[in-house]
Amino acid sequence: MSGLQRKAATTDEEIEAYTVGPPRRLDGRVTLVEYNPRWPSCYRIQVLAIEAALGDRVRWVQHIGSTSVPGLAAKPIIDIALAVPDSADEPSYVPALEGAGFRLQVREPGWHQHRCLVKRRDDGDDESVNLHVYTDGCLQGRRDVRFRDWLRAHDEDRALYERTKRELATRVWKYMQNYADAKTAVIEDIRSRCGEPPGRCALV
Repeated sequence: MSGLQRKAATTDEEIEAYTVGPPRRLDGRVTLVEYNPRWPSCYRIQVLAIEAALGDRVRWVQHIGSTSVPGLAAKPIIDIALAVPDSADEPSYVPALEGAGFRLQVREPGWHQHRCLVKRRDDGDDESVNLHVYTDGCLQGRRDVRFRDWLRAHDEDRALYERTKRELATRVWKYMQNYADAKTAVIEDIRSRCGEPPGRCALV
């Protein structure tokens, strides 16, 4: 995608363009589960594997997304934000992460040089994980951390976000990205209260 601010709705063609290999279709409803207190431990286990694979190429790493917010219902997928020296330089880190069980699924050179590597329990992996990779110094991952911290500290916005997610989870979606896009308005509303500039983020 071009530019650093994504549109509120991603077309099928855009999803196909940024996905490595054929996009995985949902063609159904999103599964949300109650907050699981084991999720922080799951995150720490994955970080140990990432750090073992990359060493000092890990500039910072954070647990983001709904599984990082106690009390918030979530898809049972651990979202992690990782900064490396240059996320566009895939040979410098992707093979090492593949050796740790991750698979490259998303390549977005026009949006912060974002890459996403995944694991899925349904595919026999140890955990379901979205590993979002940015270049050290990119603010997008930090924005996700700030949004996480706001939800942790503000009960009303956490409840608003959960109500929105639960309502959207009753609908049928072609791709998971379509569900994520549908959350844009409420995410931007909450961001406006935590001093964030506009700019869609679908990671939570």
